[in-house]
Amino acid sequence: MDFSLTEEQRAIADMAGSLFRDSCSDDVLRELSDSGQTRMEGLWQASIETGLHSLYIPEAAGGSGLGITELMLVLMAQGSALAQVPLWRHQLAAAAIWQSGVAAESNALHAVVLAAAEGANVLTLADTLQSGPTLTRSDKQLTLNGTCHAVAEAPDATLALIPVSDGDKLKLVALPLDTPGVSCVSGVMTHGEAVADIHCQQVTLDSDYLLDDSTVAWLQPRITAALSALQLGLSSQQLTRTVEYISQRRQFDRQIGTFQAVQMTMADCQVALEALQSCLWQLCYRIDNALACEPEMLATAWHACEAGHLIGHKAQHVHGGFGVDISYPIHRFLYWSRAIRLALGGSGATLTALGDWLNNNNSLGWKYDLDENA
Repeated sequence: MDFSLTEEQRAIADMAGSLFRDSCSDDVLRELSDSGQTRMEGLWQASIETGLHSLYIPEAAGGSGLGITELMLVLMAQGSALAQVPLWRHQLAAAAIWQSGVAAESNALHAVVLAAAEGANVLTLADTLQSGPTLTRSDKQLTLNGTCHAVAEAPDATLALIPVSDGDKLKLVALPLDTPGVSCVSGVMTHGEAVADIHCQQVTLDSDYLLDDSTVAWLQPRITAALSALQLGLSSQQLTRTVEYISQRRQFDRQIGTFQAVQMTMADCQVALEALQSCLWQLCYRIDNALACEPEMLATAWHACEAGHLIGHKAQHVHGGFGVDISYPIHRFLYWSRAIRLALGGSGATLTALGDWLNNNNSLGWKYDLDENA
C-alpha cells in the first residue's frame, strides 16, 4: 500500500481546504445556526464552480471520475470547517446509479445523473442501508409502501437512494421525491443538517428505478469512508483548537497544557486520531484498487465512532465552562461527531458486526500464508 499523495491529490486537498476555511469562520457558522438555514448555498455554488461536487461521478456521466481517496481529502477539509454542503451523498448517489447499469440513455435516471454532474440538482441517500419500505412487483412496475427514516438532506433533494425490502433481500431504489404518494416529514439534526422521514404510500415506479442487486455492497464501504473522512477532519481540527486553548488557558499561574493529566489526555486523543487515519487510508486504498474491504470497512467505522466520542468529550472536558457555552464554537464539533456516530451505527453494533465477520471468515489478509485479495 502506498499512502503518499500525488501532486494532483495535494492540489485538490489544498483547494478544498482553502475554500472551506475562507467560507466557514466561527462567525459565519454562528450566523448560519441562528438563521435556521441548513445549507450554505453560497459555498455549495462555489463547490459546483470548482468541481468539488462531482469529483467521484464518472467521466462518462460528466464528472471528474476520480477515486475515493480524492473525495476523502475533500471531505476531511469539509469536516475540519464544519461546512454544511451536500457533497458526498450527492456524488455517491450519482455514482451508485451510474455503476449499477440502470442509467441507460433511454432511462430517466440517465438525465438525473448528468444533471447531478452539472450541479443542476441535488441527490441524497440513506446513510444506513437497512430496512425501509416494502417493495412489491407487478409486470414492469414497482410499488413501495413504508418509511425510510431520517434521510439527510432529503428536504432539499430531488431524488434519494433508499433501501427497500424485496422479500428477504435488501435493495436500493432511486426515488424521485416528487413522485405521487411520497411525503416527507422534515426536521433538523442537532448539528444543523436537514433530515426527513420519507413516507411511501402506494408509490408506483417504473422498474428502471430499482438498482442492481450488487449496489448495496458497492455503496456501503463508500458511505463508511465518507463519514469517517468527515470525522477525521473535524476531530483533527477539534484537537488542534483544544491544544491551542490549553496552551493559553492558565490556572494556578500555569498553562493547563503543562499539567500531566491534560497532556496524557491529549496524547490519548492523538493516538485515536492516528489510528482512524491509518484505517481510513487503508480502506480508501482498497476501494480504489477494487479489493475486498468488508473487515477494513467495519474497523474504520469503529475507529471513527471511538475517535469521535473520545476526542469530542475530552475536548469538552478540558475546555471547562467554555465547553458547554454554546456561544463558544467548540460544541459544534461534538454535535457533528454525534451525528456521524449515529450514521455509522455506533461502536457497539459495528464491533459486533466485525466480530461476526471474523467468526465467519478465516481468510484475512494479515495471515501471511493466505491470499490477501481472495
